Amino acid sequence: MDLLARREHGRVELTRKLRQRGAELELIDQELDRLTEEGLLSEARYLESFISYRSRSGYGPARIREELSQRGLQRSDIEQALRECGIDWQSLLIDVWQRKFSGQLPSDPRSRAQQTRFLVYRGFSMEMVGRVLSGRSLDD
Repeated sequence: MDLLARREHGRVELTRKLRQRGAELELIDQELDRLTEEGLLSEARYLESFISYRSRSGYGPARIREELSQRGLQRSDIEQALRECGIDWQSLLIDVWQRKFSGQLPSDPRSRAQQTRFLVYRGFSMEMVGRVLSGRSLDD
């Protein structure tokens, strides 16, 4: 309960933390099932919270998807949560790009590569990054 009081956790993440604290796996499963039934542990809430937090930090869908996969969540649940989150990834990409590079389009191949690497590392697709860095509208 102490861990859940601080922030949302996924079942796999919570199991790992409790195992590190010496709890038995059988007891962990029983308690996590009880918490799920009581509505105190929810994978959907965890996904929503995590996606919201990471997107506010300037990360795109690919990076968020990978981080959630590493936390042991099902790929189908992750994909559904990303579709339903209501985040405008194109606007977020432009905002991140403008904050980092002051809205300056790359003037040479070196600066284009630098901007591309940064934005792709942040989790935005090459297609979206290419459109932004070429000065084209994302709707073109």
